[in-house]
Amino acid sequence: MTAERLVVVGGDAAGMAAASQARRLRKPDELEIVAFERSHFTSYSACGIPYWVGGVVDGPDALIARSAEEHRARDIDLRMRTEVTELDLDRGRVHTRELDNGGRESWTGFDKLVLATGARPRRPPLPGIDAPGVHGVQTLDDGQALLATLDATEGRRAVVVGAGYIGVEMAEALIRRGYEVTVLEQSEQPMSTLDPDMGALVHTAMCRLGIETVRGATVTEVLTGAAGRARAVATEDAEYPADVVVLGMGVQPETTLAAAAGLPLGESGGLLTDLAMRVRGQDAVWAGGDCVEVLDLVSGHTRHIALGTHANKHGQVIGSNVGGGYATFPGVVGTAVSKVCDLEIARTGLLERHARAAGLRFVTVTIESTNQAGYYPGARPMHVKMLAERRTGRLLGVQIVGHEGAGKRVDIAAVALTAGMTVEQMTTLDLGYAPPFSPVWDPVLVAARKATAAIRAAGM
Repeated sequence: MTAERLVVVGGDAAGMAAASQARRLRKPDELEIVAFERSHFTSYSACGIPYWVGGVVDGPDALIARSAEEHRARDIDLRMRTEVTELDLDRGRVHTRELDNGGRESWTGFDKLVLATGARPRRPPLPGIDAPGVHGVQTLDDGQALLATLDATEGRRAVVVGAGYIGVEMAEALIRRGYEVTVLEQSEQPMSTLDPDMGALVHTAMCRLGIETVRGATVTEVLTGAAGRARAVATEDAEYPADVVVLGMGVQPETTLAAAAGLPLGESGGLLTDLAMRVRGQDAVWAGGDCVEVLDLVSGHTRHIALGTHANKHGQVIGSNVGGGYATFPGVVGTAVSKVCDLEIARTGLLERHARAAGLRFVTVTIESTNQAGYYPGARPMHVKMLAERRTGRLLGVQIVGHEGAGKRVDIAAVALTAGMTVEQMTTLDLGYAPPFSPVWDPVLVAARKATAAIRAAGM
């Protein structure tokens, strides 16, 4: 019997998790697995790049979960520095080009195909955006390129464009490296993944860290010097000198190949799949990771969320299905956590603008508490914002900004959202308590009590 062939496009979290799970379920004489990765690295933690740049952790080797050699030892034919340039779905084959061996090109047939092409940093079509000294940060190759620029640059001025998760984390990393950092953010507050009132708390922390944050700044151009390198970033109102520029405007799905092949894409440009992570309308094509849109369990709409946690789960689901089993990925509630120095930032569920866009009527409450019992030495402030549906009392979202122990409290809300709990039901949750860890009423439960009262006052 001839073995089937699985081709995987993309050798990071989703792709290699799928390949590894499929290999666990099917032997090499049953399923041949060929994976293509265009970069120098595989199975790595992109989330660790800002901490590598900032010198907090070693890299790049420390960020690699499994090397190419380890994958090959498990009978996965992983071909590094090989780019897939075309999908021929009618004939069941992919066209590839080797990036290091004279650009040799070839076709590889498949019986089953997994697309795990990831995401790419947003690069608006501005003058100078592709100049030397301007860096997106998405892959380990990107991290190496940025570090090479930092090592070769005599000046110590950095401009970060965008104050989302990556922008804020990269700003802190550059501060750690001794740079003067200016962050240019188009929104009224940093961290547009929070509501503006919570983002204001992050802005205060960035200022304390020595990061100049310019809000309401629309970037118009990256100015270059005589050698063509970036020398400043221009907005509608001013110019900001820069020896290095880092793009922190988020990412977008890398679905160029998929679009050219006519595969279905959502509003964000991400691939659309069913619950088994099979691409809609296809029998033998699966997709996962940062290149797909997934169901938001709170709003009921699909959305693009680029996180390694999801990518690994997608890969497990795909590998199980490709390997002859059955698994599904039901969706997400949009949980994320980050930090600025010692300030922890977390959110899950809907922001106010998301709830309005979904046509929901809701109440919001914000409480200030502490991360430990108020009398316990070292207790620090903690803010919790909660959204609840006005008619039903269903929890819609939570945002938390505080100090040690604050960020991971968002997991309480993530579980409650997944379970479809009301804020009143949350008030009875049996959470762990001791003065070093929490006040007797955990701040999340205090917010739930306040939200319950607000719903009653609104008359449901």
